[in-house]
Amino acid sequence: MTKIRFGTDGWRGRMAEDYTFDNVRRCAQGFANWLLDEGHASQTVVVGHDQRFQGEHFAAAVAEVLAANDLHVLLIDGAAPTPVISFAAVNSNAAGAVNITASHNPPEDNGFKVRDASGGAVPPDGLAAIEARIPDSDGVKSLSLVEALAAGAVRRHQPQAAYLDHLSSLIDVTGIRDAGLKIVVDGMWGNGAGWLTEILGGGKTEVIEIHAQRNPIFPEMDRPEPIPPNVDAGLAVARSVEADCICILDGDADRCGFGDENGQFVDQLRVYGLLAYYLLEVRGERGPIVKTLSTTSMLDKLCATYDVPVVETGVGFKFVAPAMLKHDALIGGEESGGYAFRGHVPERDGILSNLFLLDLMVRTGKRPTELLQLLFEKVGEHFYDRVDIRLTGADMKAAAQQRLDNVDIAGLTLGGIAVTDRITVDGYKFPMEDGGWLLVRFSGTEPLIRIYTETTRKDQVAAILADGQKLAGL
Repeated sequence: MTKIRFGTDGWRGRMAEDYTFDNVRRCAQGFANWLLDEGHASQTVVVGHDQRFQGEHFAAAVAEVLAANDLHVLLIDGAAPTPVISFAAVNSNAAGAVNITASHNPPEDNGFKVRDASGGAVPPDGLAAIEARIPDSDGVKSLSLVEALAAGAVRRHQPQAAYLDHLSSLIDVTGIRDAGLKIVVDGMWGNGAGWLTEILGGGKTEVIEIHAQRNPIFPEMDRPEPIPPNVDAGLAVARSVEADCICILDGDADRCGFGDENGQFVDQLRVYGLLAYYLLEVRGERGPIVKTLSTTSMLDKLCATYDVPVVETGVGFKFVAPAMLKHDALIGGEESGGYAFRGHVPERDGILSNLFLLDLMVRTGKRPTELLQLLFEKVGEHFYDRVDIRLTGADMKAAAQQRLDNVDIAGLTLGGIAVTDRITVDGYKFPMEDGGWLLVRFSGTEPLIRIYTETTRKDQVAAILADGQKLAGL
């Protein structure tokens, strides 16, 4: 029997290897057990899925288990973006939600993502409690979908209209529709296809969609993660049509990617800086900003300028979402391109993030490269990159951990820049005297070791990453 371990958002696995219908049903039973133990018997749970292979059938299997456990299920009719599923949970006064998605993972993977009544990620203690309640197959209850639908225990649900109506309370898109922009939208073969076209259609702005159909093998990219090289084909289209920008949505549309008027990718840390600038400067809003330790130091400088606090967390929305709720944060985000906003669900929303970036362009009358210059005038120029290295086994991970545990920072330099500290809250972070940092950590969703850096020294990015690999013995 497979031992199922919950990571950042829930569980992810390789389809047909460990991600099977049997194991998905076990996860659903574990989630049901947790909800019942928390006093949510007879309450509603939203179940949705993305465009991956067999997604709708895995979602149906989850609904069958939940219905057999005295829970009422709203089974979303068709693939839906993760933020739409999270909003549906809140809008329906649900006890939580299950989303069948592996987000940005390779096409061979799928996942079981859980959300609580807030629509946000379940905190770490909750994830551990769900994992502990996952039974063997013999402990799974199930009611056929046909019977559950007939009994009213499962109902088909269409959340689109309510979500779009809610978005209209957060942003007036009339100016974007009438701006006469040419926008390329790369849906990465995922759930975000069609949404920005529907929202922005009917005006002078032209929206050109690519990778907008269901294709679970994700052609023209390694995976539906909105970073190079996965976005290279979309950037080429944007250059060929001379677009004003490119808006990118990952496989489940909770992450945002962005490209400028030259068809050049704008990295996720700079995008976070632009979104914070937009909310603080252009919209004049105030409130704490939540950031993971893997994202940009530009936020600390912006927050000092606008006199708002910074709350730093571990990596993942299982840390960001609770912190946003606790501090009534203006925005929360992470290095991977996921950003959440006050007044919305505490969930990454790639659709709203892209709309805010477009609104920033329209309100300022500036192109993306000009907006970056405005940001750099406030905080200085920052440069970022990341290297992902696949772990070949437990021995490789253990050896890397041992080396990192024993690093002596006395006299240590990275790319020739002196290291000032070592922080081990989530991984191994090494702040440097230029205000930059290196982070080495193990992914919570994949067998990867990630090495990140942000620095004010453009010429040293590659050298810092290379030195980081040496620290881990890679």
